[in-house]
Amino acid sequence: MSNHPVQPKLIIHGGAGSSLKGKGGAEAVRKSLYHIVETVYEQLLRGSSSKDAVILGCQLLEDDPRFNAGTGSVLQSDGQVRMSASLMDGASQRFSGVINVSRLKNPIYLAQFLQDSADRVLSDYGAAQLLRELNIPTHDPLTDLRLQEWIQERAGNFNKDMAGVIAEAELADSAGRGTIGVVALDQAGHVAAGTSTGGKGFERIGRVSDSAMPAGNYANAWAGISCTGIGEDIIDECLAARIVVRVTDGASLEDAFHRSFVESQQHQRDLGAIGVAQSGAIAWGKTSEILLAAYHNGESIGDTLELPEGMQTGSC
Repeated sequence: MSNHPVQPKLIIHGGAGSSLKGKGGAEAVRKSLYHIVETVYEQLLRGSSSKDAVILGCQLLEDDPRFNAGTGSVLQSDGQVRMSASLMDGASQRFSGVINVSRLKNPIYLAQFLQDSADRVLSDYGAAQLLRELNIPTHDPLTDLRLQEWIQERAGNFNKDMAGVIAEAELADSAGRGTIGVVALDQAGHVAAGTSTGGKGFERIGRVSDSAMPAGNYANAWAGISCTGIGEDIIDECLAARIVVRVTDGASLEDAFHRSFVESQQHQRDLGAIGVAQSGAIAWGKTSEILLAAYHNGESIGDTLELPEGMQTGSC
């Protein structure tokens, strides 16, 4: 690898789904995503590692109640918020995460701590114990909009498959696949990926999402991927790991995305993904109607909010 600094690259997502409820919704989401891209990319230019940049990006997305992760997470069928998150450092090829953790503001911080632990993935009870050991303040991530969403669905006996991807002032029908994710390439040429979610919403207690699995979040020296969409579909495709393996075996990031999404479409999956390669390529793909992603390619910021419906892949 060259001793000259690599041009950093960054892509983030705020979920995938079926509706942004008109132009106003798209512009509001774009504003939120662009602000986070600008903040995180500035840190990369200052020499931040890809892992630290991913942690910062995930924290900012978790703190934005518009997205289904951290504050603003959806409620499960019993009216409780349970969140999952994972972090993968491509330089060390090390994965860490938490599953169905409650009463905290930023699940990505627990995943960060577990990077250096002998036990790197914890479920609800173990994560709660770790919270106490680290003296992390408790936090209620529930918002009024998510509570009202749950109350409406409770009245209808939870007929929806999942909650809305975006918390809107008007709780109209918008089937969602809510997750947030960040993938970054730093000046040293290292890739990292992080993913966090509040889950599907209204799901059976104990259900585990893809966000704390290599199926939904994976990175090595060659590429990093964060997925969003219906978790079970992502798990069935093992999407993040599949794309990374293809890049590792010599495919371009663009080709790895295209092949993987053609297969996902053939299997009638509902999902999306973002990625960055060690080469500097940025790519995205979706089979869902929308993908809420924004990126910085080293020259400018762009997004995927207004891609045509149906399967799409792209790169820059």
